[in-house]
Amino acid sequence: MDIVVVTEGQDLLSRVAQMMENVIHQGHGSLALVFLIGIIFGGIIQYTRVDKFEKIAGFAMLKDTIVPKMLFLTVGLTSIGLYFMIKVGWAHYHIKPIIWQGLIIGGILFGIAMAILGKCPGTGPVSIAEGRIDVLVGAIGGLIGGLVFTLYYDDFFKPLMGDSLGKLTLLDFFKGHEDLVILIFGIVVTLIAILIPKVELFDDADLSKLPDEARPDKK
Repeated sequence: MDIVVVTEGQDLLSRVAQMMENVIHQGHGSLALVFLIGIIFGGIIQYTRVDKFEKIAGFAMLKDTIVPKMLFLTVGLTSIGLYFMIKVGWAHYHIKPIIWQGLIIGGILFGIAMAILGKCPGTGPVSIAEGRIDVLVGAIGGLIGGLVFTLYYDDFFKPLMGDSLGKLTLLDFFKGHEDLVILIFGIVVTLIAILIPKVELFDDADLSKLPDEARPDKK
């Protein structure tokens, strides 16, 4: 009889391989389409400058409103678009369970890390592509944190997260009126984005590119 010994390293590699296989078979579309969406997303990020530390820091200090304007606008428009795309079978999504303890602890950790680094998982890769070493260090830390979470999930993190309340959505509370609720929600959130006053916090490099009459430090 042959005895097969599975080491912890081999188990981790098998998990990574399974994760990649799951992503491959989720039907996200062609590689060209995914690449095009990535280019558009990166272009929007750079155009709005939300990949800069000053934008996130300004938002945290309530001195810059570009980030909340972009977030509200994105949520409002995509809520309507994604819902009806799913309804006609053009898209799909996976609802995650509501686990209050895990959400609170994770939200606190995420907020602290975002305040320190000045980036989120969406804007971080854009900054790394621009050559920002500080964000690269933060991304490496995030990968290490994900590794620790994966290795010790069953023994430590799962009991810490608490009980699951199930996969609830807003539409579960409005059965029979889903279409109307989505439209109202999307329009309201989009209007909030439009009504939020535009306030920008510029860094020295940005100010140097502006004409004197447009520079807030010259007024």
